[in-house]
Amino acid sequence: MKIAIGADHRGYRLKEALIKYLKQNGHEVVDVGTDTDEVSVDYPDYAIPVAEMVAKGEADRGILICMTGVGMSITANKVDGIRAGLIYYPELTELARKHNNINVLCLPGGYMEKEKAFQAVELFLKTEFEGGRHERRLNKIADYEKRRCG
Repeated sequence: MKIAIGADHRGYRLKEALIKYLKQNGHEVVDVGTDTDEVSVDYPDYAIPVAEMVAKGEADRGILICMTGVGMSITANKVDGIRAGLIYYPELTELARKHNNINVLCLPGGYMEKEKAFQAVELFLKTEFEGGRHERRLNKIADYEKRRCG
């Protein structure tokens, strides 16, 4: 699977660990940055490129990390077709995929241990969308996006 990943300075260390984890598990990774945790940067500069890659089909899924994950989630969800989910507990990832078909996983770099992040990513990549009543709900969101932008 091709994964786009990005982080601000507060998510940099977790991003680097996740890149290694993803590659070890056979995934192609596109790292949009940042390249250090020593310089303060702005999370939208990383959230937008990752979300756009996923929306355009240039990546299968996206992963974003900042201190709380909130800024990344807010920004990614501004891109049409993106369903970014902020996950603090790995167990919620499975439901977010099954019920909400999230295509961008947002993680709190300052509040999640590496092992928990690895669990969340594994569930994010292996869990399939259930469809059914959940698809009906997501279609309503997509219809709104079309009306708003069209």
